[in-house]
Amino acid sequence: MARTASKKELQVVVDNSSRTPVGTSVAPEELDLSNSDYYENRELSYLKFNARVLEQAKNQSHPLLERLSFLLIFSSNLDEFYEIRVSGLKKQLDFGRQRPEADGQYPDQVLKIIHQQVRDLLTEQYRILNEDLFPSMAKEAIHFIPRHEWGEDLLNWTREYFQEEVLPVVSPLGLDPAHPFPRLVNKSLNFILSLDGKDAFGRESGLAIVPAPRSLPRLIKVPSDIAGEGDNFIFLSSIIHAFVEEFFPGMNVTECHQFRVTRNSDLEMSEVEGQDYAMALRGELHSRRFGAATKLEVGKDCPDELTNFLLDKFNLTEEELFRLDGPVNLQRMNAVMGMLDRPKLKYPKFTPGTPSVLEINSDIFAAVDKEDHLLLHPYESFLPIIDWVRQAAKDPSVLSIKQTLYRTNESSELVEALSEAARNGKEVTVVIELRARFDEEENIRFASILQEAGAVVVYGIMGYKTHAKMLLFVRRVDNKLRRYAHLGTGNYHRKNSLLYTDYSLLTADATVCQDVHKVFQQITGMGKKIHPKGIIHAPFKLRKALLKMIDAEASAALSGQPARIIAKINSLTDPVVIKALYAASQAGVQIDLIVRGICCLKPGIPNVSDNIRVISTIGRFLEHSRVYFFLNNSQQVYCSSADWMERNLSHRIEVCFPIIKKKLASRIMEEMEMHLEDQCQSWDLGADGEYTERRKNKSETDGVDDCIGVQLRLLNSLCQA
Repeated sequence: MARTASKKELQVVVDNSSRTPVGTSVAPEELDLSNSDYYENRELSYLKFNARVLEQAKNQSHPLLERLSFLLIFSSNLDEFYEIRVSGLKKQLDFGRQRPEADGQYPDQVLKIIHQQVRDLLTEQYRILNEDLFPSMAKEAIHFIPRHEWGEDLLNWTREYFQEEVLPVVSPLGLDPAHPFPRLVNKSLNFILSLDGKDAFGRESGLAIVPAPRSLPRLIKVPSDIAGEGDNFIFLSSIIHAFVEEFFPGMNVTECHQFRVTRNSDLEMSEVEGQDYAMALRGELHSRRFGAATKLEVGKDCPDELTNFLLDKFNLTEEELFRLDGPVNLQRMNAVMGMLDRPKLKYPKFTPGTPSVLEINSDIFAAVDKEDHLLLHPYESFLPIIDWVRQAAKDPSVLSIKQTLYRTNESSELVEALSEAARNGKEVTVVIELRARFDEEENIRFASILQEAGAVVVYGIMGYKTHAKMLLFVRRVDNKLRRYAHLGTGNYHRKNSLLYTDYSLLTADATVCQDVHKVFQQITGMGKKIHPKGIIHAPFKLRKALLKMIDAEASAALSGQPARIIAKINSLTDPVVIKALYAASQAGVQIDLIVRGICCLKPGIPNVSDNIRVISTIGRFLEHSRVYFFLNNSQQVYCSSADWMERNLSHRIEVCFPIIKKKLASRIMEEMEMHLEDQCQSWDLGADGEYTERRKNKSETDGVDDCIGVQLRLLNSLCQA
């Protein structure tokens, strides 16, 4: 890679006619930066991000099955959006506590827009599936066979499957006064039926519910001797629909339609005593499956009589009903990825790179003693961090290990290594955040495993999620105690490290390690505020420090000095930070924001954000690393676990750590410039809040991209193909 530009060079890199020259700015106080027109709504910005994900399903530069994967990721994202964000807006309405966001819109206004935009997005999603992906997969001999195409052999095979696998485990539910409408689990597949006739007891309710068994796969692969060559699948929903009358012998099924309800899944924990926290959370986890409904999805042909009945039972409105032209539980199609051996239809495999001094069986303590190491996952392996804990567990010189765990993989090697260290007599302290959304049950299990091994487990601070990614070793070296630390922007999750881009710093810097020690002491013990010398931590100092550094850039620009801010984050929503960025832009600071997801700031507004540009990178990997750069700050480059959101800066325990070694800071800056210059995987945000895709070197004749995006460039430079 090229060397990093100096301060002067960095200024020149971004100077162009569309930006206000340094020193000729509009005074910040002349404009009202609270004007709601200057802010994008958070929820609507998220939908735009998810729309960019859906666009990848149409992008032919991705392999076919990866395009399908993007389509299914869109579904997963949308489910979580309704489970958490939409349910939060609905609660504001239910409790009469409506309040506008910085954009000035109230929850009832936003919900109307959300439902309409989601309806349009779902229509496009199923159009892509039915008109593009299914036909494209059929050309590759991958078939999802609908019921109307079943031949006699396949019909007989599915009937046998139904009799042997489905019928024994399904409990059909007739509806009458003795059998009220059942409590249906969040996101479960169900069927609503209209029936004619009387049963053996003389009952004639006319309606029934058939829940699809969650224990059975949603996709069934048909043997080639039944369906022919290639990979042939049928949906469980098709089998149930085909033979549904067998649940109701002697009765006539006049209507049968699949449906799925999405529910509020946000946990509501009251303040409890520390020793009861895990127990209270276990109770909440069960309730999550039956929260208030937020969205009802039905097959497109479901008659109004049945949809109105369901809406009434779930206390939903017509706006919250979505008719789908295909399977309503689309996300469960993810299973097909593990059922197909089609490497040419997937991304090429790669092996993450690993510096030789951090390879397995290397002495990682010795390597970190010599110099700091920076890893960029997934291009570089996460295994050295796991190996470091394993080495520490066996190293007689290691006295203690402290670690935060927010998310980790199901059979965590880290939990095993920490347990081994505890059994070997080392002082092991693990801060487990039990409320890592949708990973709570796993974290409770890990806490029990660690406690049984003799580790000290704490659950952080009530009211503040412990989101910081920290690992600290204390080791005796030459009769003196020495600290070593790992700090990261992502979770201690090996599987995610192959999908999410994150930075890892391995260091023995005395100041940084002392700061990490102080943060651990603050979390596990009690006392007044701490004052780290290098690390900046939330909720105490990070927002203030960011505002101070932004203001310092503004002051430099007003005095005619070069001034620049670069931030790579997942989301930007904090209105206080946004106002500060607007003021800095007015002062002439050149601001480049790489924001993958939600962005409530609007760049390019005349006299407000002329000097701000915002890009979003969407590709094979989820951009997850957080990097902050301030040209005029003594520590120019920081990495962090925190996005620029109110929750991260005010309601979470986060760390922002300096990249002290110039070589490593220069490398990060080069990688940030690669994102800013990218023309293949990036979208520009405009002043109107809309995103425009950058596409260069796209063939006009065949529509296939031949440019190399930033992620592929990094793969080529840091990985082994």
